[in-house]
Amino acid sequence: MTDSTAPQQRLRVLAAMSGGVDSAVAAARAVEAGHDVTGVHLALSANPQSFRTGARGCCTIEDSRDARRAADVIGIPFYCWDMAERFRADVVDDFVEEYRAGRTPNPCLRCNEKIKFAALLDKALALGFDAVCTGHYATVVTTAEGRRELHRASDAAKDQSYVLGVLDDRQLAHALFPLGDTTTTKDEIRAEAERRGLAVARKPDSHDICFIADGDTQGFLAKHLGTAEGDILDEDGRTVGTHQGAYGFTVGQRKGLRIGHPAPDGKPRYVLDISPVDNTVTVGPKEALDVVALTAIRPRWCGEPPTGPDSYTAQLRAHGEETPVTAEVVDGELRVEFAEPVRGVAPGQAVVLYQGTRVVGSATISTTRRRERVTG
Repeated sequence: MTDSTAPQQRLRVLAAMSGGVDSAVAAARAVEAGHDVTGVHLALSANPQSFRTGARGCCTIEDSRDARRAADVIGIPFYCWDMAERFRADVVDDFVEEYRAGRTPNPCLRCNEKIKFAALLDKALALGFDAVCTGHYATVVTTAEGRRELHRASDAAKDQSYVLGVLDDRQLAHALFPLGDTTTTKDEIRAEAERRGLAVARKPDSHDICFIADGDTQGFLAKHLGTAEGDILDEDGRTVGTHQGAYGFTVGQRKGLRIGHPAPDGKPRYVLDISPVDNTVTVGPKEALDVVALTAIRPRWCGEPPTGPDSYTAQLRAHGEETPVTAEVVDGELRVEFAEPVRGVAPGQAVVLYQGTRVVGSATISTTRRRERVTG
């Protein structure tokens, strides 16, 4: 396999510049590789001041200014594109509706799918660009047969292939990730940025959800969904507490349950289930979280879809560990069986399949099957 970021020809590249150090260095490396690069910052809010500030977001006014300054230093044209309406509909509204339905979404994954590699890529191609470049840590390689594949980054600690598992063949064909094919650490990326004279060299990484200004996810959801008192139940259906909105909980959560009645065995209780239909939250022991299988919908494949049951590894969250699974597609749904039970799996999360370092595809978890508990 060969590194697809090493150009066989000079490409017209649109570099998505968030205002952070990663995307700035990625744009600089694309220029250094011989590409014709133009920088673009995406304005994702009609009121940018409502997004995270203090160099912790990726969509604020200060981020736009940082991106422009980086483009000036690199010596490339720079534009700011307004995608606030598309972002609100495809990411923010989707986030709220998923929680309304009792699911736990990943907005960064949705942003990559709907904004950076759909809306942005479509506009780039329409304007005559050949590829979109981002600062993600992942690798695109080309096989001897000319097929492009998405693989994990060389630096496992920074790998972001999980949130890119939604990319299909067409999107992958026009994606460049200049940071993912090197073994450089984040400290080395920052040092490179300093050598290049980029002021964002020491800018903190973005964390949390960019469109929740104060980081209070529950408060954000309460504002959009309102408060609705409901019951917290144990596994036998007994009321052990109350809540102000089922959306404020996630499967596997332990802290902040505010349960007035201790468990009979005195052990901590965890959120096992969230039911938006009757506005209840069910809690129970840690062992009851063990999931042995799941079904996932809306699969997206980074290449050919699986043709039958096969062995893979699966990743269930952005910074989670891989776990061995057997998976197959049945009637358009992905069915996954775990070799060993896993915990903290919630509907709405993405399951991403791997074969070695190659990303096979991604799907949204719809249902889970837990291990039967032995009682008595």
